[in-house]
Amino acid sequence: MPTYRDEAVVLRTHQLGEADRIITMLGKHRGKIRAVAKGVRRTSSRFGSHVEPFMVVDLQCYEGRSLDVIQQAESLGTYGSAIAADYASFTAANVIVETADRLTDEASPQQYLLLVGALRALARGDHGASLILDSYLLRALSIAGWAPTFGDCAVTGAPGPHTAFVAQLGGVVADAVAPPGVPRLKTETIELLGALLTGDWAIADASGQSTRGQASGVIAAYVQWHLERGLKSLNHLDRSVTAPAAAGLAPTGTTA
Repeated sequence: MPTYRDEAVVLRTHQLGEADRIITMLGKHRGKIRAVAKGVRRTSSRFGSHVEPFMVVDLQCYEGRSLDVIQQAESLGTYGSAIAADYASFTAANVIVETADRLTDEASPQQYLLLVGALRALARGDHGASLILDSYLLRALSIAGWAPTFGDCAVTGAPGPHTAFVAQLGGVVADAVAPPGVPRLKTETIELLGALLTGDWAIADASGQSTRGQASGVIAAYVQWHLERGLKSLNHLDRSVTAPAAAGLAPTGTTA
């Protein structure tokens, strides 16, 4: 059977039989990969620790009829243990990988690099976990073709600022086309949303907790509207604010 090699992020795992696991991954060049890791649950497994959720691996598989089979896996980014040690980061990472799983089937190097960047930022504590998550969600949807607008009106193109946000219409809208009772956003919230979309971490890190809370609600509504089915992991999300550090969420690079 033909073999292939790729970089991949482990999204989720399922037990199979007594010693195997099905590993669902997002590959940089192949897109969604579902493969069996044989004997991975045995203590003698050669690569068991490499194929846990949130890990970035150099992967070699051979193709099967329904599931591929992992032949070799070496760690490129060991983010799992650091993420699991912090509950806010762990819950954010679960939303991130579920979103990547739902958004991406075909190969998308942009989505792959953005995913790696988000997990790396969580593992290092570069910013608050909630900010990293919200930035990832906005940018992942933008890559998928659903970029929201936080400046000009999403319907008429009328120049902003506008305070009415309508997820179904694609972002902020002018008062003339805003439906009755639509939520109104604070100026600070609109500024934060734009910063999260563009990666302006100076503005994002300086935002207040109430502003972050309103922005998170807007982003969650926008994501769930476009994904049509709710993200299960959002129900367990810890939105507590943690102290940010200096580095950014950059959708580049794959190594720890």
